[in-house]
Amino acid sequence: MKICFATNNQKKIEEVKAALSPDFEIVSLQQIGCHEELPETGDTLEHNAFQKARYVKEHYGIDCFADDTGLEVAALDGAPGVYSGRFAGEPRSDARNIALLLEKMEGKAERQARFRTVIALIWQGEEFSFEGIAEGEILREKVGQGGFGYDPVFRPSGFDKTFAELTLAEKNAISHRGQAVQALIAFLQSLK
Repeated sequence: MKICFATNNQKKIEEVKAALSPDFEIVSLQQIGCHEELPETGDTLEHNAFQKARYVKEHYGIDCFADDTGLEVAALDGAPGVYSGRFAGEPRSDARNIALLLEKMEGKAERQARFRTVIALIWQGEEFSFEGIAEGEILREKVGQGGFGYDPVFRPSGFDKTFAELTLAEKNAISHRGQAVQALIAFLQSLK
């Protein structure tokens, strides 16, 4: 089954391909000839994910799924949330986003946070959504070299390592995106 993952983030694609069975051929936006920036103007993760998936289906005619992920920090009233990718403004930069987050968290004892991913799927004319949540805490400094985004400052509950220190397989087994992808996979396999 051929399906487009509406992203150009190679690390996200690798995470999903590692979790999917060979029955699925995942193609990127680049592979379908989509080089424009996808719309992402919603005020919720769900809105953004569906906005991107619908755009690809309407303009390229291929079934697809799109995700949106937010880091929701309790001490910041759920921020950066839907604005996680552009928290520090343009141009987008993981390093600048992390620096701003750590600055806003300075002196705060409450470190609880969660990553939340919503996957929007458009499959044979119908729309579906899947969600994954990873609870954890924000550290006071970056730890680890792997992952991307806020991974170096997020330690998942029950672990003594950040997402940036876990292997891809370890992260996929517990991550927000991993959970949402597993729900997506279970759904797609049920269609066979």
